[in-house]
Amino acid sequence: MITEHAEAPHLRTLQKRLAKEVTIMVHSEEDYNAAVEASDILFGNATSAALKKLDEDTLLAVFEGVPRFEVAKSVLDEGVKAVDLFVDNAAVFASKGEMRKLVQGGGVSLNKEKLSAFDQVITSADLLDSKYLLVQRGKKNYFLIIAK
Repeated sequence: MITEHAEAPHLRTLQKRLAKEVTIMVHSEEDYNAAVEASDILFGNATSAALKKLDEDTLLAVFEGVPRFEVAKSVLDEGVKAVDLFVDNAAVFASKGEMRKLVQGGGVSLNKEKLSAFDQVITSADLLDSKYLLVQRGKKNYFLIIAK
């Protein structure tokens, strides 16, 4: 393992192994796996499939500090344009123009999938655990929309 680390220190194999061992000793292997999945979602290139696998408690724990907005589930049942949802119903964007520019540049994701158009229709079928939408603006800004 030391040789492996010396050949590719940027992969941080020793640090990752130490973190794994300590997490398993203090918590459990299941908790370690959940932590790895959560960090992949936040900082890696996790897919929407990985996001959909998370249970509600883990989802809420991972996104504990992100801004949250509540919208009526009936709005999503009827279908709503992304621009209306993210600007009018939840203040994810300050203006429709700002959102349009970011969507055109590929900088907006819904549940880890790039938004193809700023007026894309979002429905209750897009909800995670039948009540959450995860919006990513840029690389590091996340927002959780809760349908009630």
